[in-house]
Amino acid sequence: MTLDPVAKIFIVVGIVLIIAGIAWQFGFIQSLRLGRLPGDIAIERENMRFYFPITTAILLSVILTLVSWLFRRG
Repeated sequence: MTLDPVAKIFIVVGIVLIIAGIAWQFGFIQSLRLGRLPGDIAIERENMRFYFPITTAILLSVILTLVSWLFRRG
């Protein structure tokens, strides 16, 4: 039995979400400190707070690009 490529994607995404949910529940994701990396922009004033996680966004973009590249090769 062969699976449709879209079905494969849904299965893989589902498994990744389950693993991420378990990791989040047990605190593994919070220990990564995503969103508070060096290079993330944080400006705090008296009545204003601005936060732009540029380094985190770049890191996640690179990781997702590598993962998608691996799936296209396979």
